[in-house]
Amino acid sequence: MSYNHQIAIVGLGYVGLPLALEFSKKYPVLGFDINNERVSELNNGIDRTKEANEEDLLDFTNSFVHRWFTNDEVDGEVAFDQAVVIYEPLIKMSNGLTFSTNPKDLSLANTYIVTVPTPIDNYKKPDLTPLIKASETIGKVLKRGDIVIYESTVYPGCTEEDCVPILERMSGLKYNQDFFCGYSPERINPGDKVNTLTKIKKVTSGSTPETANIVNDLYASIITAGTHLAPSLKVAEASKAIENAQRDVNISFVNELALIFDRMGIDTNDVIEAASTKWNFLKYKPGLVGGHCIGVDPYYLAHKAESLGYHPEVILSGRRVNDHMGQFVANKVIKLMIKKNHKINGAKALIIGFAFKENCPDIRNSRVIDIYHELSQFGLDVHVYDPWVNKEQVKVEYGIDLIDEIQDSYDALILAVSHDEFNDLDLSLMTNCNTVIFDSKSVMSRDLVDGRL
Repeated sequence: MSYNHQIAIVGLGYVGLPLALEFSKKYPVLGFDINNERVSELNNGIDRTKEANEEDLLDFTNSFVHRWFTNDEVDGEVAFDQAVVIYEPLIKMSNGLTFSTNPKDLSLANTYIVTVPTPIDNYKKPDLTPLIKASETIGKVLKRGDIVIYESTVYPGCTEEDCVPILERMSGLKYNQDFFCGYSPERINPGDKVNTLTKIKKVTSGSTPETANIVNDLYASIITAGTHLAPSLKVAEASKAIENAQRDVNISFVNELALIFDRMGIDTNDVIEAASTKWNFLKYKPGLVGGHCIGVDPYYLAHKAESLGYHPEVILSGRRVNDHMGQFVANKVIKLMIKKNHKINGAKALIIGFAFKENCPDIRNSRVIDIYHELSQFGLDVHVYDPWVNKEQVKVEYGIDLIDEIQDSYDALILAVSHDEFNDLDLSLMTNCNTVIFDSKSVMSRDLVDGRL
């Protein structure tokens, strides 16, 4: 079954932007986001996520196609409708990409791909607000024959139980008669320049067999690693949920080992190196577990399980261990400082790195904040340095001010994120003979550090 895709990507973050760029090589694509500043930056070839090649981004946004989805020259709904009539034939003839914050521009599409965030709230419950708002926006412009594909990570059943009713209510159309849905879980790994979008196998699914094939063919046209067609939306949703839950549980195991071995006075990494000489040992490393996926998605799976009357023991116990690691690091640093006869209240500490992972500006669900809060509660004056992240964004989301450069000597230094730039740091400029150095990534020479994970 052939389908002439005119694509709208709803949400231009770490997932949506790479997808929009890749699809626009073969299809007309509208990148839509409600963040005016984000769209303005993209129109000027700037990507704060650093997922896109900014030269390629400029090439896309400077193309003639960029004008096809815009309505800068028109005024009012009547003029906009006329603009759609004029530009639509051009869109069907050529490929390209443009960005917009105008929901009316979405009416030009027939294939909608939703890539908005799906966070958790303060009680670690799924927050579907962005997903609901995106569904409402699409529902207002949905037409007969359109397909809505969700990539946002959700619990099994969410697409049909939570999103489809919104699409039906807002559009007045009937699911699987007038419009159709797909689910293809995102597998973007922020900061990874090797395992990029097209090189990671893509799971696809559709609400009918015909839709499933259309969705699968669409992704197969850009994913060189191939696709896997799941038998249902719910199976595809569940596959994403367990990907990250499995990794979370595996990391929680080695984190728990780190807590145990610390009491034994042996180095966890030495134990792992020895154990990994066996061919089937999984070599996970201890550390902080944050980010947009691993530290969040298990709660979506747990939420669904609990709604069905089952309390997941393994998944939630793993989350508890991993959520405790920031506090463990901070307390370990305090103990090491006491051993060196530091006065704790008023001491100065430096945390190096704030992003949730190395070589990436992503600060979503960064667990470095746990180290910061715990040290601050002990009375330390805590500074944080990370040239990768946006200082204003950190201030808004976490309420702390990052320093621009390291100028002082500190009583305690914690390496929290191993950005490549930190390999060349001159420790002599920020430490003294009595400074406690803790390496949470186990990348520094052990002769230089007092403790590590």
